[in-house]
Amino acid sequence: MAISLQKGQKIDLTKGRAGLSSLTVGLGWDPVTAEKSKGLFGGLFGGGGTANIDCDASVLMLDEKGKMANKNSLIYFGNLKSADNSVRHSGDNLTGDGDGDDEQIVVDLKSISPSVHKLVFVVNIYSCVSRKQDFGMIQNAFIRLVDNSNNEEMIHFNLTDNYSGLTSLFVGEIYRHNGEWKFNAIGDGTKDTSISEIANKYV
Repeated sequence: MAISLQKGQKIDLTKGRAGLSSLTVGLGWDPVTAEKSKGLFGGLFGGGGTANIDCDASVLMLDEKGKMANKNSLIYFGNLKSADNSVRHSGDNLTGDGDGDDEQIVVDLKSISPSVHKLVFVVNIYSCVSRKQDFGMIQNAFIRLVDNSNNEEMIHFNLTDNYSGLTSLFVGEIYRHNGEWKFNAIGDGTKDTSISEIANKYV
């Protein structure tokens, strides 16, 4: 049974699970319906009653100093796998419609370079400025970790804060601690408008 985390909670992944090596990190979200919006978003809604919002999940692979070694340390829709193939992105989901994960990232913990100390999972809204969109228009956002050896959901973290006016979400991070891997439920929003703007802070 998955452990439900609250914002700011940290939990061991590999301690007590010596065989854990391959994880699927699932990220999901739903557009707010037009009815719930009470007309605030006007022309952004089409006939389907929901906003056409393109959220993108990305991973920043950081070293011990919290920096990216090179541009391939950013895994996103334009670079779907790391050089060592330890992190692989499922590809872009353009709408967020439907149940379950909207985007998935497979992480092979044992293949991650020793120089990488942290994987930071971020979701941002594509073209948020020109489309005048923010995370107040998204609901039911979550991140979950699944053990690929048995398809067991280990961790589930629902992002329940009010993210109105914010355009990027730092969802969670997997990081090294005393030779083991841990997960931190972050759930913080920022006003960064693109994944490149976020990535530039870590070079």
